[in-house]
Amino acid sequence: MTSEEGHDDHGHHLPAVEDWPRGFGEASWWPFVTAVGGAGIYVGAALYIMGIGQTTALGVAGGSIALFVLGIVGWLYHAFVKGFWDRERSEHDENKLRWGMLAFLGSELGTFGALFGYYFFIRAGTWPPQELPHLVGSLVLVNTGLLVLSSFTLHWAEGALQKGNRQNFMRGLAVTLLLGIVFIGGQVYEYYEFIVHSEFTFSSGIFGSAFYGLTGLHGLHVSLGAVLLGIVFVRALRGQYSADRHVSVSTASMYWHFVDVVWIFLVIVLYVGAEVGA
Repeated sequence: MTSEEGHDDHGHHLPAVEDWPRGFGEASWWPFVTAVGGAGIYVGAALYIMGIGQTTALGVAGGSIALFVLGIVGWLYHAFVKGFWDRERSEHDENKLRWGMLAFLGSELGTFGALFGYYFFIRAGTWPPQELPHLVGSLVLVNTGLLVLSSFTLHWAEGALQKGNRQNFMRGLAVTLLLGIVFIGGQVYEYYEFIVHSEFTFSSGIFGSAFYGLTGLHGLHVSLGAVLLGIVFVRALRGQYSADRHVSVSTASMYWHFVDVVWIFLVIVLYVGAEVGA
């Protein structure tokens, strides 16, 4: 056993980050936990659609989301935070992380593409398939403006870090995180308005399922993005970034810009597109 394997560093990372199985380098439980949580979200959605206990379905979905987020946090902690200053900087490792994020975003395109395909299928038929609420209002426009602005503030923060200006980096990152949280709150309020005042729910016909499926999936991604930015912000407070060590900032930025672009496309196609010809 090497000195590294025998060293108990639980004080520096989460207890469950213990390498598993032994002898396989960086293998850990966190990817498995994340995968189980992600699969559980789809199980909960399937139970809800099939009408097999609405409370049970929501409980499964909610618990799975929490498990998924926990897995992501633990995974990121293991990959980025633990021993950050002790590891030697490797351009090869940084490129692997960036390509890994690109591969992940490619799989996300497939997930969103499946739901957009469902929407396009029903949009090509008789329209509208049901009575639609007024979708394009001031709330969605403000929310869109906030999310687009957050991409600019994040880009500005990233540029400031690369120039060695940590003060502006922290400011831009904090504003981006705040805008993301406000966006999530705005989407929750929009759901409240639709469900309570317009009686437009997930079960309100085929458009209702498409609308909440797409916006809910995107809201989940924005929430995950906010978690990522929160981790980056906490690490930044601890001084863990510099002009030449910021790969996790750039990968989190890639993810955030992705959800921003998806939202713009979603607003054009789902919100505006649904009211055209209605």
